[in-house]
Amino acid sequence: MTIQLNGTKTETTVNTVAQLLQELGLAEKPVVIEHNQNALLKSEHGATSLHEGDQLEVITLAAGG
Repeated sequence: MTIQLNGTKTETTVNTVAQLLQELGLAEKPVVIEHNQNALLKSEHGATSLHEGDQLEVITLAAGG
């Protein structure tokens, strides 16, 4: 299926946001996810299904100064 990931059309075969994060190597990193313009809690990542045309914004958090 094709989704929009951070504004770029991306092909994926995964079914959930959690699986997508695993595929991207971000499963263990602090991230903020927006799925179709709705912010998700971390507890929702595994239960949020992906569908053709979904829009996701993935923002990684980093400490620094």
